[in-house]
Amino acid sequence: MGTVDDHHFERLYRQDDDPWRVATAWYERRKRAVLLATLARERYGHIFEAGCGGGDMTLALAQRCDQLCAVDLAPSAVRRVQARLRADPVAATVRTLALKLPQQWPPVPSAGFDLIVVSELAYYLDDAACALFLARLRSSLGAGGELVACHWRPAFDDRLQPTDRLHDAMGALPGLQRLVHHHEEDFRLDLWRNPL
Repeated sequence: MGTVDDHHFERLYRQDDDPWRVATAWYERRKRAVLLATLARERYGHIFEAGCGGGDMTLALAQRCDQLCAVDLAPSAVRRVQARLRADPVAATVRTLALKLPQQWPPVPSAGFDLIVVSELAYYLDDAACALFLARLRSSLGAGGELVACHWRPAFDDRLQPTDRLHDAMGALPGLQRLVHHHEEDFRLDLWRNPL
């Protein structure tokens, strides 16, 4: 059970603190804006961001919650997020962790997460890891909580899961109701709610 080579992402972040140009590329900035606009609530109690990368989404999510747990596989990415947060007043509400999802998992609040964000991550998981990841997402989502997933659709070398199959599997998780479906040539975004 696994992902793309565990050291691959660490190497990328050691060579370049923004290897996908998340802060500057129009695709990335637009996709982030679409995802943030899709969220049903202005504020959330507890958010879990799976695959925080260099922290661009993290900084935006931190403005909209009481507590944020931002996780990435690459320790260099997590250190970058921590450095970016030092100058931000929301830093006290953000916990950053270097974890190998889904084998390792962050602590879940007693009532579950109010929002889980999975962006540009899950297609790196093989079938067994993806099944465990989905099960853990579902069990970590609180009553009334939301799960949002956003992934690049075109093929690329490191992909282990097609985006449409991945999102369809998320949508098939027990009890979730889809609130938003956004599908375009470059990416797919879905948002589901766990009923109260």
